[in-house]
Amino acid sequence: MYFKKIVGVLLMWMGLCLSGFGQQMDSVVYNPNPSNYLLLDKGLQFRITAAINSMYNFDFAKAEHDFAVIAHQYPNHPLPDFLMALGYWWRIEVDVTNEKYDKIFLRYLERATEKAERLFDADESNKEAAFFLAAGYGFQGRLYSERKSWTKAAFAGKNALKYMDLSRGEEEFNPELLLGDALFNYFSVWIPENYPLLRPVMALFPAGSKELGLKQLEEVASNAFYTRIEAMYFLFRLYASEEKRPYDALRISEYLHAEFPNNPYFHRSYARHLYSVGRWNESLAQSFEILERIDDKWTGYEANSGRYAAFYIAQYYDKTKDQAKAKQYYLKTMSYGEESESQESGYYLYSLVQLGKIESAAGNKKLAKEYFKRVKKYAKRKHPAHKEAREFIKKNKL
Repeated sequence: MYFKKIVGVLLMWMGLCLSGFGQQMDSVVYNPNPSNYLLLDKGLQFRITAAINSMYNFDFAKAEHDFAVIAHQYPNHPLPDFLMALGYWWRIEVDVTNEKYDKIFLRYLERATEKAERLFDADESNKEAAFFLAAGYGFQGRLYSERKSWTKAAFAGKNALKYMDLSRGEEEFNPELLLGDALFNYFSVWIPENYPLLRPVMALFPAGSKELGLKQLEEVASNAFYTRIEAMYFLFRLYASEEKRPYDALRISEYLHAEFPNNPYFHRSYARHLYSVGRWNESLAQSFEILERIDDKWTGYEANSGRYAAFYIAQYYDKTKDQAKAKQYYLKTMSYGEESESQESGYYLYSLVQLGKIESAAGNKKLAKEYFKRVKKYAKRKHPAHKEAREFIKKNKL
């Protein structure tokens, strides 16, 4: 089981590096004679950028209309199908446990790779075709590893790395390609640090540097034209979780939410980073807005985002000693967690812990014990919530 987990991490990393290229397609290759490559057509680049911006803002109808126009103009090119796949990837990204978009996402990717293979078979020096093959297989590997389809993920990952090498051009002339190098540099070090059993595997790759990777990501986020948003997306995640730079994470997520106010992933990340730096009132306002959008059925706003928002609201009321409202929103966090089948998530588990404490303080010992028993059911023994539940039960003789 552990081996499967670390294989999944490696394959996720492969897909991660390639998806960094993929989600902004214009960053493919420098070519002194770019007229051969559709992606380097300047007029088309601006059209693609507008469509991708609509996609980031979860206006999929507008984005897909523009993608369909490109498909009509270039029916034998992989670009239109790849763009359509990206739209479905962002639907998946909001809640990767939701499998309802998997089939259509993979169908568009398969159509893109089939067209790219025809281009590549006709001319193996075609770096644009190699790029689409690398990115297409990379995305497949990432999804299959999420679904624990290890054989399929391994096959896709192997193909992705093969075509990734072939897609490389004169990167020094194209700052857009720096994103892929940045992700490689960072994660080639991060993976063996966090998963020691993968060190022999990672030894087969060139040496990386986390410091260089971050510097490159920051450069792309500041200077690139097409890949700025992707670099920002990876940066705020790394700043928040790995680099312990919460204010930098907040700065980027605030910008992304302002630019794409209808993107639920950026919205909940902004609320989360406000919460993490103690800007409670602002986090509260954003969290209430997220819940309102879920109730109003905004595109992409669903239980997974609700779990985040309800927890931040509950924490605010807990901090301000309003136990009735804290209880209300901890229960709401649980409800969203169960709807999204996220019972092992930290927000769900800590909601159970806090509810147990609230009920214990109110004299409802039996109900409190039930909450703590559920913590022990869903949390692994080493999880801090499991330890807290055990200690509370022992100390309070529940």
